[in-house]
Amino acid sequence: MVREQYTTTTPGTSLERPKNEYIYKIGIYGWRKRCLYLFVLLLLIILVVNFSLTIWILKVMWFSPTGMGHLRVTKEGLRLEGESEFLFPLYAKEIHSRVDSSLLLQSTHNVTVNARNSNGEVTGRLNVGPKMVEFHSQQFQINSKDGKPLFTVDENEVVIGTDKLRVTGPEGALFEHSVETPLVKAEAFKQLRLESPTRSLSMDAPRGINIKAQAGNIEALSQMDIKLHSSDGVLLLDAETVRLPKLPEGARGGSGISQGLYEICVCPDGKLYLSEAGLGSTCQEYSRVCQ
Repeated sequence: MVREQYTTTTPGTSLERPKNEYIYKIGIYGWRKRCLYLFVLLLLIILVVNFSLTIWILKVMWFSPTGMGHLRVTKEGLRLEGESEFLFPLYAKEIHSRVDSSLLLQSTHNVTVNARNSNGEVTGRLNVGPKMVEFHSQQFQINSKDGKPLFTVDENEVVIGTDKLRVTGPEGALFEHSVETPLVKAEAFKQLRLESPTRSLSMDAPRGINIKAQAGNIEALSQMDIKLHSSDGVLLLDAETVRLPKLPEGARGGSGISQGLYEICVCPDGKLYLSEAGLGSTCQEYSRVCQ
């Protein structure tokens, strides 16, 4: 480009046109021009490669307007179809399966579900491991379909809310401490056995204890003594025959020799008492014990 200078003149005057003093060339020439074209070509190649990779990723990941792959975004939340693997913690308010299928959570080590409060502290934890299922919380409760509590555990007690608790093990149920229940019953055509191998067996009730066998015998076996005690009332043996087969029998001896044996006597009102045995019966109908 040529830079020119112009001078205004009046008509009738003649001035010589000045010569061009400075000439500037504008543009890129030589090796700079070739480098620029090469750089633009490199940018175009990178743009084409990035566009191709973007198309490939969208195709491989199954991106669509409704989601990605088996993951669909709906009004109710996220819907995931098929098997999926989560490498990091999953935070969700509710997880449920389809109506016609079950929900399966599996892991090579364990599955842990945590519940946190507003401060981020863990208030409940369920840990399903290969050998044990652990639950850490203040209370654990299992409810039925209608909301009735079936099994409740806290720091103080364990409550079983079912109408019937059935123990099907061959060895029965083992209780290290006391058990409180209104009824202990065996299955039909099965025997009911209450046993204490090394200690005593005690049954207490405020209004009475009813032991009943519909089609069998009732046996009470003990290594030492069997005591039937009623604090306020009588002990009633209501049967056609009451037998004590292993009571010792004394031999005939002289008069007044009891041989350390006693005779069981019955008062008219049914009270039992012991009387020192003799050659004949020593029971008296109007004994001082019966009065």
